[in-house]
Amino acid sequence: MMKVTPFLMFEGNAEEAMNYYTSLIEGSKITSIVRYGANESGTEGSVMQATFTDQEFMCIDSNVKHQFTFTPSFSIFLTCDSEEEIDRLYSSLTDGGQVMMPLGDYFFSKKFGWVSDKFGVSWQLTLPI
Repeated sequence: MMKVTPFLMFEGNAEEAMNYYTSLIEGSKITSIVRYGANESGTEGSVMQATFTDQEFMCIDSNVKHQFTFTPSFSIFLTCDSEEEIDRLYSSLTDGGQVMMPLGDYFFSKKFGWVSDKFGVSWQLTLPI
């Protein structure tokens, strides 16, 4: 079976985002970084391609300015193990971000929140019933 890997395109802050995400998700880490060199199409030292895991993600720093960015119609859905974990993640991800659905008790989840983080990436956090 083919492997499916979410791919995130940033405009100059991919490494900052990876460091942020891996600091929030226990057991995750940056597994590879390939950087642009001198005289290559991207800014020297910026991320040409990188991966980070617990669940593998790929990301880049695009040297091209696009007319689009992240959209909430695609989100990272994270099932939390405890109230402490969902509260911590929600608090961290809303810092500098935007709340789309406040953390609360919904018919489909004991505790759920949907946010767009400071990088514009959409996250749905849930604590199962």
